[in-house]
Amino acid sequence: MQPEHSTHGNHQLRKSLRLWQVVIIGLAYLTPMTVFDTFGIVSGLTSGHVPSAYILALLGILFTAVSYGVLVRHFPQSGSAYTYTQKAINPHVGFLVGWSSLLDYLLLPMVNALLAKMYLSAMFPEVPEWAWVVGFVSLITLINIRSINLVASFNVLFVGVQIAIMSVFIYLCLRGLHQGEGLGTPWSLTPFVDDKAQFGALMAGATILCFSFLGFDAVTTLSEETHQPEKVIPRAIFLTALIGGAVFILTSFFIQAYFPTMDRFQDHEAALPEIALYVGGKLFQSIFIACTVVNTIASGLASQTSVSRLLYVMGRDKVIPHFLFARLHSRYKTPVVNLIIVGLISLSAIFFDLVTATSIINFGALVAFSFVNLSVINHCYVRQGLNQGWANKLKHLVLPTIGFCIIAVLWLDLSEHSLVFGGLWALFGVLYLARLTKAFRVAPPSYLAE
Repeated sequence: MQPEHSTHGNHQLRKSLRLWQVVIIGLAYLTPMTVFDTFGIVSGLTSGHVPSAYILALLGILFTAVSYGVLVRHFPQSGSAYTYTQKAINPHVGFLVGWSSLLDYLLLPMVNALLAKMYLSAMFPEVPEWAWVVGFVSLITLINIRSINLVASFNVLFVGVQIAIMSVFIYLCLRGLHQGEGLGTPWSLTPFVDDKAQFGALMAGATILCFSFLGFDAVTTLSEETHQPEKVIPRAIFLTALIGGAVFILTSFFIQAYFPTMDRFQDHEAALPEIALYVGGKLFQSIFIACTVVNTIASGLASQTSVSRLLYVMGRDKVIPHFLFARLHSRYKTPVVNLIIVGLISLSAIFFDLVTATSIINFGALVAFSFVNLSVINHCYVRQGLNQGWANKLKHLVLPTIGFCIIAVLWLDLSEHSLVFGGLWALFGVLYLARLTKAFRVAPPSYLAE
């Protein structure tokens, strides 16, 4: 029996995206320039070995990216880890994974609004901070309502601007290193390893840097808007993680070589303006900060796109109010109500604290990453019996197990603040699910139930 479409003028999401557009949206979500936001914190934590911490984070992400790719081929629908876990393990577990992920998806657009407020208020202190938040949220919401292709087109420009300014930054670092700044050479391996490097500290740094990779998995929420998703989305996931990781490692290497210690900085947690000033002077600093605003717009667009699609899928499944979240605009084929709701939540950036918001972002991401790896093992290796031969064992058991173990190590370094907030959110999800399923006696509703 064919699933019943949503009412109120709803139809299918429009299939219009191609590989390069999906990768661009993923890179916009990753926001390549976020490497500057976290550098000061991680450099202090790792004793000057940020590139190595990025390598460890990337390894875990790439193993998990392979698992995402496997599951997309089996379940080429939107919903990301929510859909995959629901289908591959259990509908109840799937709901809880989706619920946990929802916390991060909902908060990230607000974090971008916070960053925009910080940057723009520093440049124009005479303008009220709330005005920047309202303007930023209104802009990204209107663009998202109009068209997913418009989002992709804007992100091509925004990602291009980021790559251009980062290329200029690396050139200025090279020039400074040859003139005796920092380590005095771009050929030293000290940013990667020396006698001060400690594995425990690097793993703690890698846990923080997982925040930089949030978004490589978000492209799976675009499956129903992509041509041939079973082929395109797995490639897009891996390319997004790999390209983003390469940019992070390369850029952090040159920053670390130029600033082997953090002694020159007044505020390690907000070192970006000083990094730009020392490397390129005041003019470059102004241009650089302006580009960080572009950075937040790109991330804001991509993150709002993803969370609105996750809400749409959960609403379509009727695990959250169907009449509200499963609506598509009759002309634009975008989940307008969801976009407006996310926009309203993002307005809390007027009052919210950045440290509190970012401290709980990683909880849902690690939940999703952990269960995606387990889903591959359970669905492919156990249920489907795809366990004969070394290729199947490697793809469906060994790689997801390694990915899960790396994510498990990252769990050990998650902040107490994140565990408390994330745990409370998950507990609320359990109570809501118990009510929805009559104390777990029936399965949660599913639009795509077989």
